[in-house]
Amino acid sequence: MPPPVSAWPAILAGLVAALVGFGSAFAIVLQGLTGVGASPTEAASGLLAVTLAMGVLGILFGLVYRMPIAIAWSTPGAAMLAATGPIAGGFAAAVGAFLVCGAAIVVAGLWRPFGRAVLAIPAALANAMLAGVLLGLCVAPFRALVDIPVLAAPVVLAWIVAGRFARLYAAPTAAATAAVMVGLDLAGLLPGDPTTVLPGAGGLWTDPLWIAPTLSWSAIVGIGLPLFLVTMASQNIPGFAVLKANGYDPPSRPLLVGTGLGSIAGAPFGGHAVNLAAMTAALCAGPDAHPDPSRRWIASVSCGAAYVVLAGVAPLAAAFIAASPPLLIQAVAGLALIGAFGSAAAAFLAAAATRDAALVTFVATASGVSILGIGAAFWGLVAGGLVLVLHRIR
Repeated sequence: MPPPVSAWPAILAGLVAALVGFGSAFAIVLQGLTGVGASPTEAASGLLAVTLAMGVLGILFGLVYRMPIAIAWSTPGAAMLAATGPIAGGFAAAVGAFLVCGAAIVVAGLWRPFGRAVLAIPAALANAMLAGVLLGLCVAPFRALVDIPVLAAPVVLAWIVAGRFARLYAAPTAAATAAVMVGLDLAGLLPGDPTTVLPGAGGLWTDPLWIAPTLSWSAIVGIGLPLFLVTMASQNIPGFAVLKANGYDPPSRPLLVGTGLGSIAGAPFGGHAVNLAAMTAALCAGPDAHPDPSRRWIASVSCGAAYVVLAGVAPLAAAFIAASPPLLIQAVAGLALIGAFGSAAAAFLAAAATRDAALVTFVATASGVSILGIGAAFWGLVAGGLVLVLHRIR
């Protein structure tokens, strides 16, 4: 009888998943929060809130269900926030929309008819909306190469080289390179005028900052609803699929309710949404995490514990964002999202029957127009839905 394999492979897999998840997307989260009106201190608090929620839920779900259930923040949702821009009512209205999004996730878990109605939204339209949201950030690296070539060129080159050998680490490598370039720029070691340091969060820890939410219909419809749909379609559904593909049967109701409650808890502190992980879930649930599937749950606990520790990096991450040219941060976020954009574009273009409606959704969302104070993501979904209905009537 072969000796049992130690828990170290699962522990290391969880640590890698947390480092990759945080390093590849923290810039997107901060960009999204500041995009809808958060100050640097509020954005740091929001990053702290979602990171803690991810860690606590990952530990809890792993211990209770003995499955490698990794939790992540809604990266596509953060990208959507960055594309939305400032809203009427400021960040307090955005926080109110975050609360509504979390409540909708809870309802989707508790009330099956509502969950089925959400799943009935054509996947082509949901992916087209996501691709339209991501487009603006995905072109940022190329704009940065023209406007700030000294800073952007090494970042893009690092992303290309790292992606050639280890695609999973391409985005963290780009973020690390950006941090180095910003440091050199602040020190005056690069050609041109040094970057001016903006006031931001400082210190090694930040206390969660309570942000009193306000409920605004325009924010709920323009932010809360698209955030909910993007999170469900692009994170929770693929997250369940990854677990099932690796032989697990996760309980959907408690996981949706738990992540919804975690989103609600983090919202008043600036957090936007947490959900099942998709990309990092494969690191925890796959055979590389542990040869014994019954012991891979250790990876989700290890990942959660690492996120709790990484929450302390939130003020440093926010200070890095505040000290960096906004276009450089958009470029880092765009590089991290190119793969997601490609997957979404391929998905909405695949089916000929829904292609016209999906293209309308994509173009309307990518336009960035705001009508009645409601962002383009909602109107893109409405426009594509109308075209789809008209085509089916015909």
